[in-house]
Amino acid sequence: MKKAIVLTAILQLFVLVNFAQLKVQYLLTENLTNPIGLDVTQPRFSWQLVAGARRNVMQSAYEIMVSSPKGNVWKSGKVMSDSSVHVMYKGVPLQSGTKYTWEVRVWDNSGSKPSAWSEPAFFQTALLNVADWKAKWIAPGYVEDSVMRPSPYFRKEFATKKKISAAVAYITAHGMYEAQINGVRVGDAYLTPGWTSYKKRLQYQTYDVSNLLKNGSNAIGVTLGSGWYRGIIGFTNSINVYGKDIALLMQLEITYSDGSKEIIVSDDSWKSSTGAIRYAEIYNGETIDARMEKKGWSNPGYDDKDWDDVKVMDYSMNVLLAEYNEPVKMHETFKPVKIFTTPRGEKVIDFGQNLVGWVVVKVKGNAGDKITLSHAEVLDKEGNVYLDNLREAKAQDTYILKGGEEETFHPHFTWQGFRYCKVEDYPGEITADNFEAVTLYSDMTPTGTFTSSNALINQLQHNIQWGQRGNFLDVPTDCPQRDERLGWTGDAQAFSRTASFNFRVNNFFTKWLKDLEADQQNGVVPFVIPNVLGAAISSAGWADVATIAPWNMYLAYGDKRILENQYSSMKAYVESIRKIAKNDLWNTGFHFGDWLFYRPEDDNDGRAAVTDKYLIAQCFYANSTQLLINAAKVLGNTKDVDEYTNLLQHIKDAFNKEYVTESGRLVSSTQTAYVLALNFDMLPENQRRQAAQRLADNVKSYGNHLTTGFLGTPYLCHVLTRFGFTDVAYKLLLQDTYPSWLYPVKMGATTIWERWDGEKPDSTFQTPGMNSFNHYAYGAIGDWMYRKMVGLDTYEDGVGYKHIKIQPHIGGDFTNASASLKTYYGTVSSGWKINADKILMDVTIPANTTATIYLPASTAGSVMESGKALSTDIRVNGVEDGYVVINVGSGKYHFEVPKITTLASSINVDDYIGKYKTGGGMVDMIEIVAENGKLIAKVRTNSGELQPVKDAKDKFTSADGSTVTFTRDATSKVVKIKMDALGMTFEGVKQ
Repeated sequence: MKKAIVLTAILQLFVLVNFAQLKVQYLLTENLTNPIGLDVTQPRFSWQLVAGARRNVMQSAYEIMVSSPKGNVWKSGKVMSDSSVHVMYKGVPLQSGTKYTWEVRVWDNSGSKPSAWSEPAFFQTALLNVADWKAKWIAPGYVEDSVMRPSPYFRKEFATKKKISAAVAYITAHGMYEAQINGVRVGDAYLTPGWTSYKKRLQYQTYDVSNLLKNGSNAIGVTLGSGWYRGIIGFTNSINVYGKDIALLMQLEITYSDGSKEIIVSDDSWKSSTGAIRYAEIYNGETIDARMEKKGWSNPGYDDKDWDDVKVMDYSMNVLLAEYNEPVKMHETFKPVKIFTTPRGEKVIDFGQNLVGWVVVKVKGNAGDKITLSHAEVLDKEGNVYLDNLREAKAQDTYILKGGEEETFHPHFTWQGFRYCKVEDYPGEITADNFEAVTLYSDMTPTGTFTSSNALINQLQHNIQWGQRGNFLDVPTDCPQRDERLGWTGDAQAFSRTASFNFRVNNFFTKWLKDLEADQQNGVVPFVIPNVLGAAISSAGWADVATIAPWNMYLAYGDKRILENQYSSMKAYVESIRKIAKNDLWNTGFHFGDWLFYRPEDDNDGRAAVTDKYLIAQCFYANSTQLLINAAKVLGNTKDVDEYTNLLQHIKDAFNKEYVTESGRLVSSTQTAYVLALNFDMLPENQRRQAAQRLADNVKSYGNHLTTGFLGTPYLCHVLTRFGFTDVAYKLLLQDTYPSWLYPVKMGATTIWERWDGEKPDSTFQTPGMNSFNHYAYGAIGDWMYRKMVGLDTYEDGVGYKHIKIQPHIGGDFTNASASLKTYYGTVSSGWKINADKILMDVTIPANTTATIYLPASTAGSVMESGKALSTDIRVNGVEDGYVVINVGSGKYHFEVPKITTLASSINVDDYIGKYKTGGGMVDMIEIVAENGKLIAKVRTNSGELQPVKDAKDKFTSADGSTVTFTRDATSKVVKIKMDALGMTFEGVKQ
């Protein structure tokens, strides 16, 4: 019996020890898992602490070891720091083409021994010096068909005579490429080398091809397409934007088991020809003639005697850089949900989702049979395929069969945006077994989730994410279907913060912003990046992506390096405006304005929400200056902080002089005007409340509809919540008639539309000249849903969710809402649920972070956590605007607070909101605001929630025993306040 007791005690101790064991997992190098092909000379390491169910776990120290095949290259030693994200390598200089392994162990704040060393991670360097390139640029040796421009094929045979230890290929092109070795595709990336500002920055990809080579004879085959480099691009259908040529650069480095090396390079020994891909253009689609397939052409032993030589070209090597962002890859697949015949007799497949990618088709027929696939986003009113909104883009793939066995086709150097596929001349019956839609987009890690009690809002979140999937295809494109598909700057800035929640876009934006800097002209930012539209013109709200996107990436990921990299670009942009400003006013030049704002077709009484473009410009000028100041503070540039702080004040003074009346009314009384003025703090403090009231009134005057365009929409609900009008924000969110976020949802949308009424209630369409049904910009409402509705946010004193803020704003008749986010520290999540008498909140805080949580309660004593009163390790900060504010460490928390009936159901909150001026003394002003349906009284730095006194009209009490009584005039309008607090009485008149 005694032995059994001892054994039980030992087992319990074992469980306790292992339960609390600290682990280090999820190692990243430059935000990637085991990347191959980095040309960053000081890469940064990130890791996550895993501590089981333990709470309040913080890292106190770390130790990193980095090794190469020749031994250790860096031992950090024990570093006393809680940094676990973006820790910079500080060892000996890295060497080209070398695989490094690294591991880390940590100490936590429990004072215990260090964790075990992590499992090793690795990274492999690319070619760090131009001199490392031995390959030569090669072009086809034949005379090209200048009209159809069939895809060039390149091949090279070589032999290996020793046992292969490793092999790495470096590949890029003028155009797009797909490579094979011994008949097997190299890598799983598509549309490589991606789109950059080619004349200054051309990416190459690095592949581990060790398993593709064999001892003896080997062959390389590479196919090229015109792509962005020389293909049709831009809505002016320009060609040869970066050059007329098409060319390949490839270097294969083989390491043998005896340590010796061999390099196979593109040079004059290669051969060139054409094959099955007869035409390939991004906008128009691809034509494949399987009869012209060169079977076995990328295998050794193929007879290439009829192939042409290649031409060696002297193209620049100085523009080459290793790929930094995630490449485009295949992702989800969709089978047909419906196959039908339209009233016009068209055979159509419905894949159920507006997506970006292509259709894979299986077919068996006779040689010469031709199949044509046309792609569409929507059906017209009669149920026919609608193609007019594609403009000049054909978006059509054509496949010509070789005959005999079953054949499989899909494009290589194009993509389409579609839900519907029209199939012409298919031999046999069209069945779901023979068609599949495959998505293509940058290989971003999914990070964010959101769900709620409202099915329409959940569909809106679905649409937001699918809009991002389809349009984050190496660059943030505006749309994926028509003859455009460009990196529009305005769309990107509007959506950048929302984007950072749904997917990890740190590297995606880092790469794209470097192209922005490359394409700036004396600081001026072009409309699209990469720029294919000619001279750069800074349009307010578009060009400001130069400051907005870097700052948003810094906030979301804690990535200081992106500010370091972009600071010169940010500063050059602000200076380019300063240079043309007159008396500190940016009131010249072309601007898109609040693009696609609400405007009735028959606007007889002036309801179109036209906002003065120069008012908008001034607001964004101020915001970009503020963000430059923010970046300068982070980087320790005090000189610039002082200079631009002074400039910012001049900009705001000029704004108020030019665009604001003495009473605080803006010269443009639109939602966007007030939203921008309030969001960017353009107005003096004492004028902001009345401006917010004007905004709320404007929303109500449009029947609780928004009227904002691309520039006002991202900030609309944020501003309403900031100034106590969350109830109005919820009314906008839940509005389901035009214009609104839910109108497209109710019309069957599966992505975000370009226009509020792309499809009208009568099923007709907006102008086909600009009517995309996959356009992510208006999806920026997601940011409010995540950061305000659920309340999952980060503080600026702990960016990247090192210091987490959770402050839900409950309303809109929702019974629950929750969100989760995979940060570099781990998953943070928060959700609230309302039952009959309680509000429940479940919160998860990852190790090595802290959180400030706002609980919707009147007193700390009313809050229960995991069924008990708040424990001593939860610090209560006080009560603020109807919330109990607490600080917590890592761990999982379950809070319960009593459900308080909101005032909205019993009184009109708006009656009381405002500022009440007293006779002076220790209290000269009492402010009443609304937050989450609760009435809050603010006196100097103190605030408290007001609860209505039963059966006493206009009388309220607060938790500290204060009473507040309001007085109405003969018209029943609230005009006075009387507050009895701490034995004193204060009376005030509503301003």
